Amino acid sequence: MSTIDLGSAAALDHARYAVTLSSGKRLVVFRLPRISLGPSDPALPAASDQAAQGDVWSYYAMEAECPHAGGPMTEAHIDIEDSAYVASCPWHAYDFNIETGESSYGVKACTFPVEITKGQVILKIANNPGLTLSKIEPVSEKIKFKHGSRIDATAPPNYLDDKATLSDWCVHILNTTDPELKIELTTHLFSIFATREQTANPMDLGAGKIQPPDEPPRQNSINQVAPSKMPRAGRGGSVRSRIAMIHALANIEQWAIDLAIDICVRFATFETLASPSLPLPRTFYYDWLKVANDEAKHFSLLRARLEELGSSFGALPVHHGLWESAVRTSHDLRARISVIALVHEARGLDVNPLTIEKFRKANDLESVEVLDIIHNDEITHVTTGHRWLSWICEQEGTDPVTVFRENVQEHFRGAVKGPFNVEARAQAGMGTMYYEDLTGQPWSGDMIAGG
Repeated sequence: MSTIDLGSAAALDHARYAVTLSSGKRLVVFRLPRISLGPSDPALPAASDQAAQGDVWSYYAMEAECPHAGGPMTEAHIDIEDSAYVASCPWHAYDFNIETGESSYGVKACTFPVEITKGQVILKIANNPGLTLSKIEPVSEKIKFKHGSRIDATAPPNYLDDKATLSDWCVHILNTTDPELKIELTTHLFSIFATREQTANPMDLGAGKIQPPDEPPRQNSINQVAPSKMPRAGRGGSVRSRIAMIHALANIEQWAIDLAIDICVRFATFETLASPSLPLPRTFYYDWLKVANDEAKHFSLLRARLEELGSSFGALPVHHGLWESAVRTSHDLRARISVIALVHEARGLDVNPLTIEKFRKANDLESVEVLDIIHNDEITHVTTGHRWLSWICEQEGTDPVTVFRENVQEHFRGAVKGPFNVEARAQAGMGTMYYEDLTGQPWSGDMIAGG
């Protein structure tokens, strides 16, 4: 038995960590809200340890590579099923109970117990004595909130009360114009929704009781122009060019927050066309709130990088091209997922490596780090879209490739052009049959990438 001290619980404040042991073995350690059945739950830690942690958290460790095909479990999607956390591989969505390693696919991942002892996070590896910690690195999950006063310092976050429904929260966030408040409210909503999900008081969906805005408002100080009127950012060789590129990406990420929030409220009454019809399972809402949380993180990282380069968000014009696609698909969830998640966001997988290389050539390694985080997260977002379109099609007895292509041909403007990042798209579940030789309605502008 090897007993390995990973550090103090107070210092380990990320949601996940990549751990390398002295043998070269790599693990991922998750820090997640404790699933409690109530005050008498014997799984709760001692009061002294709770005080040391500040909050009540559970820690889990599993092998870093998916036993199916080696996918990176550091980028796993986390769900709650049957009062247990489940990690889904971002490549092929193989699911694993992160405590037992068991999977619905019949394979099993290696998991390892983690305990809190006197405020320290202790990892235990059975039948392998003498192992030590070689390296522990956080996998970015942090939000970079704006330091100093906000644009409107008189308007702190307006948190809704415990009776607010998910739809109430979503509309509240969509109508929030200050991007800093939008970040805070989005991350807060994801946290409380996930925490309440396996308690006796999960959040009411509020389906159909409140309508989202036709278009989320923006601050009056933001100069919105048509996508075709946006100035060219250049090739990233100058600071000015890189600021323009980061600013454009930050704008896309802000709209992406709204798109992920909007899908939760706009389609809350969705039912499949199967007989009998089925509503969306609650994991649908968890998945898209996780996407929204990631997009808030992305916006915060890009906004912070703009400030580090001497600029700020809003210093340049922005467009709302992504929302135009949202309007065209507001009538049908299948169309929304097809166009937003599996065209726009999948296009981001194609162009992200090219953008990252421009920043690398300029030796802007701080921006490269941010863009790498965004790219890896966006693979999981395309996976989420693919997962839920496939789920709907499975219930309705239709082919997801056919449904996707038909919706793109009807509701997307322009051709789905390469070059394609075939590897990243395949990791997200999209084989070439989805996107080769695919064209939507006539359009003379550029495709908007990312989200």
